[in-house]
Amino acid sequence: MKTDTIAAIATALGSGGISIVRISGDEALSIIDKIYRAKSSSKRLSGEKSHTIHYGFIVDGEEIIDEVMVTIMRAPSTYTREDVAEINCHGGITVTRKILELVLRQGARLAEPGEFTKRAFLNGRIDLSQAEAVCDIINAKNDIALKNSLKQLRGREYEIIRNIREDILRDVAYIEAALDDPEHISLEGFSEELYKHQDNYCRIIKGLIKGSKSGKLIKEGIKTVILGKPNVGKSSLMNILVREDRAIVTDIAGTTRDTLEETIILENNITLNIIDTAGIRETEDTVEKIGVEKAMRIAKEADLIIYVLDSSTPLDDNDESILSLITDKKAILLLNKSDLEPKVTAEEIKKKSSHPIINTSFIENKGIEELEQLIMEMFFQGDITHNEEIYITNERHIEAFTNALEALNMVRDSIDSGMPEDLYPIDLMNAYEELGRIIGENVGEDLIDMIFAEFCMGK
Repeated sequence: MKTDTIAAIATALGSGGISIVRISGDEALSIIDKIYRAKSSSKRLSGEKSHTIHYGFIVDGEEIIDEVMVTIMRAPSTYTREDVAEINCHGGITVTRKILELVLRQGARLAEPGEFTKRAFLNGRIDLSQAEAVCDIINAKNDIALKNSLKQLRGREYEIIRNIREDILRDVAYIEAALDDPEHISLEGFSEELYKHQDNYCRIIKGLIKGSKSGKLIKEGIKTVILGKPNVGKSSLMNILVREDRAIVTDIAGTTRDTLEETIILENNITLNIIDTAGIRETEDTVEKIGVEKAMRIAKEADLIIYVLDSSTPLDDNDESILSLITDKKAILLLNKSDLEPKVTAEEIKKKSSHPIINTSFIENKGIEELEQLIMEMFFQGDITHNEEIYITNERHIEAFTNALEALNMVRDSIDSGMPEDLYPIDLMNAYEELGRIIGENVGEDLIDMIFAEFCMGK
């Protein structure tokens, strides 16, 4: 099908060594012919071999716009499966925009966000889950998120879905063939075999859904709230984790009146969206009281609480309030100022809380490595940096997997209830279609437009 030709700047705008203007579509090479001039010949790039790069100039009539390298790639062996030309020019805002404007004047139109990847999907080069992985790669906050997205881009999720769907179709085909020709194809004993198949499908999908919580934390980061009374070292911990003096640290209790937020990546590549809060204590100060109430409200929404205690002072009613607040939360207790004479011990705290305790001294940088390792163990099973497991991070995928699992469970319920075999294909095909939605089958144009609208320009 003939499509219009699109163009966009494929690199970030700003000063730099190189910028790329990307063109894709039926007229991509003819447009390049109109604006490219070789340095020492009159060759036309539309006549050159695919996947070659050429040195010359971009010109507007007789005016030289820039000295460039132009890459020529012919369909279907391109990202979009269309003819593609990429102009590698000098990385200035003015020259890059001038080249793009020249390309648009020659007949291309400005690409919409994500339209190059959208065309790759529509032209069958990648499935929808792989297209979404492209966006995740661009937005990856750490190495683990990047590696997980790369697994999805390489088709790991698609492979799992394809295998299950092929098996489902095989089961449906057998049932329908047996119903059409019962004299030659028997369903005797097939229910038991089908039940085993459902067990296998459900086990795989349950594993993906279970791992999706870790996937979301890998992708978005762990919402982490630092709690504690005033002057126990919360801001010092924040500065150590951020590796700069982000929070004000003084000996005056109540210095932090509001929340302070930072996104940090630990040494083990885990992302923390960390919030330092006002010290929790009974106070008559109106502003400080607002800060305390906000801290307690944010703590209820956190994935992880880091509760900092001062080991050089006895526990009091404020500590009891905090311990009560975090009873049902994932939390780590840091018994800080372990370099001073202790007035409270880990053994004493263990009588009041089952949460793990680490002895720390922020002055001596003691206990930080242990804290980072403990966070990894609390949220992720095994070595997530090297295993081949894929973590589902997309809410759309999680919903479809959940719906597919429900449909497969209905098949098992039908078998348990002794229902007729002609009912099995209904739920089997529901599961088949739900899994198909993940990779882009039977999805509406509105959903596709919404997905690709989240992409950056030029991708």
